[in-house]
Amino acid sequence: MLRGFAVCGIMVVNTWQHTRDHLKDSDRNAVDWAIDNLLQGRFYPIFSFLFGLSFVLFLRSAAGRTEHPRAVLLRRLAVLAAFGLVHQFFNHGEVLLPYAIFGVVVLLPASFFPQPAVVVLGVALTAWAVHQGGGTILIPGVFVLGMALMERPPPGWLLLPTFVASVVLGVTLTWLWVRIARDPALFYGAVYPAAGLAAATAYCTGLLLLLRTRLRDPLRAVLAPLGRMALTNYLMSTPIILLFVPLLVADTTRLAGVALSAVTLVLQVLFSRVWLARFRYGPLEWAWRSLTWMERVPNRRIGSHP
Repeated sequence: MLRGFAVCGIMVVNTWQHTRDHLKDSDRNAVDWAIDNLLQGRFYPIFSFLFGLSFVLFLRSAAGRTEHPRAVLLRRLAVLAAFGLVHQFFNHGEVLLPYAIFGVVVLLPASFFPQPAVVVLGVALTAWAVHQGGGTILIPGVFVLGMALMERPPPGWLLLPTFVASVVLGVTLTWLWVRIARDPALFYGAVYPAAGLAAATAYCTGLLLLLRTRLRDPLRAVLAPLGRMALTNYLMSTPIILLFVPLLVADTTRLAGVALSAVTLVLQVLFSRVWLARFRYGPLEWAWRSLTWMERVPNRRIGSHP
């Protein structure tokens, strides 16, 4: 569900980014401000964190099937790099290729470290990336933090205080960034990525708190299918965005991008639910898994009809 939540935010941001380069500062409106300060840089850290977490899960599952789980993991990352390389031709700045590279360069070596060293490495890499202004270089640090948290999950009682603290910090840093951005002489690049990480933490912990309420079932119905087919939905959103770029650029209100994102996500939820009723994995998730294990992985659910 967290992954599906991240897919929603990334869809909105990616759609907006395809119009941002065509804007002048004087053309920016309230929609641009909201996406830039409330969504931009807030969701890819969630995706990155979950990638580091799933890295540990994959190593554990691979250990039960093969004597060389890290060799299988390398093949998995190579397939992801191939997906990302193809995607780069259509969407510059996509994340799959950097994920694969950082997975090999950072996550794989970190998997040999003792747990305390993994925590120190994750904090150090993240702090350094924030100081440097964030962006793609935030990915490896957040990867390692996800790995560390999977190895030693925190107690449940920390969820509420973490949410409160991250909301306060996120609001404060975002306000500070807005004030700083008005005066280039006061610009300090670390504020924006720090605000993004704080907001990402607030969004995650806030969703986890909602999942303790009666909203759990409706949220699961929407977010879980998106998350289980995150790779398929992420890649399939690119041709949809590119098809409507002329309309998005022409719309000075920027509401067309929000509407396109909402409609696309609704259709993806419906498609994912229908697909997962018949199959265990999404189409690209199945291809990724089959290429990783170098065998045709069974996908059709028992009792489903062709």
